[in-house]
Amino acid sequence: MQRPVIAHARWRARSVLGLLLFTFALLIVRAVYLQGMHNDFLQQKGESRYSRVLEMPATRGMITDRNREPLAISTPVESVWATPSALDLGAENIRPLARLLEMSPTELAKKLADPQRDFVFLKRHLPPEEAAKVMALGVPGISLQREYRRYYPGGELFSHLVGFTDVDDKGQEGLELALESEIAGKPGSRRVIRDRRGYIIEDVESIRKPQDGRDTVLSIDARIQNIAFRELKNAVAQYQAKAGGVVVLDALTGEILALANLPTYNPNNRVNLDPKRMRNRAVTDLFEPGSTLKPFTAAAALEAGLFRPDTVIQTGNGTLTIGTATIHDAHPAGALTVAQVIQKSSNVGAAKMALALPSVKMWEMFTGVGFGALPNAGFPGEGKGRLRPHAGWKPIEQATMSYGHGISVSLLQLAHAYMVFASDGEIRPLSLFRREGQAEATRVMSAATAQQVRKMLELAVLPGGTAPKAQVAGYRVGGKTGTAHKLDGASYAANKYVGSFVGLAPASAPRLIVAVMIDEPSAGGYYGGVVAAPAFSNVMAGALRLLGVKQDAPLNNVILPPPSAPEIREEV
Repeated sequence: MQRPVIAHARWRARSVLGLLLFTFALLIVRAVYLQGMHNDFLQQKGESRYSRVLEMPATRGMITDRNREPLAISTPVESVWATPSALDLGAENIRPLARLLEMSPTELAKKLADPQRDFVFLKRHLPPEEAAKVMALGVPGISLQREYRRYYPGGELFSHLVGFTDVDDKGQEGLELALESEIAGKPGSRRVIRDRRGYIIEDVESIRKPQDGRDTVLSIDARIQNIAFRELKNAVAQYQAKAGGVVVLDALTGEILALANLPTYNPNNRVNLDPKRMRNRAVTDLFEPGSTLKPFTAAAALEAGLFRPDTVIQTGNGTLTIGTATIHDAHPAGALTVAQVIQKSSNVGAAKMALALPSVKMWEMFTGVGFGALPNAGFPGEGKGRLRPHAGWKPIEQATMSYGHGISVSLLQLAHAYMVFASDGEIRPLSLFRREGQAEATRVMSAATAQQVRKMLELAVLPGGTAPKAQVAGYRVGGKTGTAHKLDGASYAANKYVGSFVGLAPASAPRLIVAVMIDEPSAGGYYGGVVAAPAFSNVMAGALRLLGVKQDAPLNNVILPPPSAPEIREEV
């Protein structure tokens, strides 16, 4: 009776042994397969526990003024990051860590709530000394990553021009945005080994070296920019204006030497930033230029051979009726020469010159100096302005455009257009970047016409003109005022004005062009000769002396009208 039991026991033991041997064989085959033939999976899983690829940020290129003064630079900062799956954050560490990171323990715990995440930023852009305090806590799973933060030494003076970057060092406004592909650089990467506590213990290899961004040299002169901003700030405050702008151009090269706007903002501190303050108004905003366009009307009339500077125009009692509309002058002047029309800013005189011209001739003059076209200076969001095709002009429209109504321009466009008078009839393209030598010029009018208009512009700043406050001691100056009602929907606002002045100096051989615009002055006057001309004088005087431009007049050349003399105003 014992044999069947013994035989059954032996069979069972052999079966178990065979099963174990088979299992071991399977494990050996699997091990050989994974270790020798298909080891990618295990290697990946192993490396994920100790190996990590970290980004190596590239240094963003500097932006400097023409004299290599920094306007935007990158400073090294540390960002604190963690691996939630490897983090050992005890109760004794969470409060001091949260305090150093300037967040609540609840907020910190929320960031670390997902243990499956391998990477989470806890705090970006800490100064190195603060980051060192975080690491001194010795919390496992906490690491630092070197990054760069943009700093703007000029603050609000250059904010509209340079712009700013976001927390990831990507350009968001201004030239930081426009030049992103050139100055951002390309980040690199490196492979590191971490221990079980999350600390980096070894650099294994550099996978890709970072490529730093290219430095950019602007045409801007920080010294002139400072003068322009200071004088604009004074003018806006004095006349309680809504906004304002100043543009300074090099008449010889087309370089933009200064570009100031108000209101402004500090790109180093953008808490509660109002988007309205971020607009580069001198480049993007459009306005009706008013009487600053009269010199171009006069130039078109002279070029057509229909008028000479001394040709007399009868302005009568200062009114001109065209259809159902009537154009007015502020002061009835009777007979005026073309030069006096510019000096005294006669709307009637300008309209009569315009109506004597074929519309195409006037349109060609306006388009030739850049109205209705992008300035192409290199700044994002440049305003194109509005200039309708001449074929659709009605007589009243042609008449009003002769003194700057029914057409819109940016301040940058207006300053650029005056280059034609400074450069004896030629105009060069604008540039926000420093040029070596002169750019190729395009001829718009004859040198004789440009010089004749330039003499008229000189008359406008002398007693009897609309802008004696634009004169500069030691230099002959020429320029033109503009005063225009602002559009409010489809009609002109009764009590909202734009006062402007554009001029050049020295008039004998112009080097600089300065354009000033004061938007909605509400105290002390609104005419361009009152609100904009004094700022022009101060900016021009400071800039000429900084550049060492030779004087072409004695220091006592400024002649102001007597206090009792009537103010020469413009009808708006």
